[in-house]
Amino acid sequence: MSIEVGSKLQGKVTGITNFGAFVELPGGSTGLVHISEVADNYVKDINDHLKVGDQVEVKVINVEKDGKIGLSIKKAVDRPERPERPARPERPDRPDRPDRPYSQRPRGGRPNDNRNVRPENFESKMAKFLKDSEDRLSTLKRATESKRGGRGARRG
Repeated sequence: MSIEVGSKLQGKVTGITNFGAFVELPGGSTGLVHISEVADNYVKDINDHLKVGDQVEVKVINVEKDGKIGLSIKKAVDRPERPERPARPERPDRPDRPDRPYSQRPRGGRPNDNRNVRPENFESKMAKFLKDSEDRLSTLKRATESKRGGRGARRG
């Protein structure tokens, strides 16, 4: 029997490890149900859910080139599909909301902040940064030299 991805099969649990359970499939092949594929909720100890010899329904989720078969118990369970949510109604009680969709709103700051300001070019930004940096360094040097008694400091 060929094992195809997506097919549901009956199998028998042949071994349990701390990371999952080995399940023997029809035809003698064995696949692994990872601990994360045992149940919809968090599984701390797989022994709380499965025992060696249990008959389980599994779904084949992958077959690797080297012959390893990935199985899932939780995906084999048929669940009714959740009904689609109705669209959220518009809220006319919010006057501060722009008429534009979120993706077309201006980014950063308040909406009218940067309307008439021309963007700076790289050279002006760099000059501004260097001036600011030199001002900060000179202030820092003045403060530390006077505390240490460095160059221009007077001693009494």
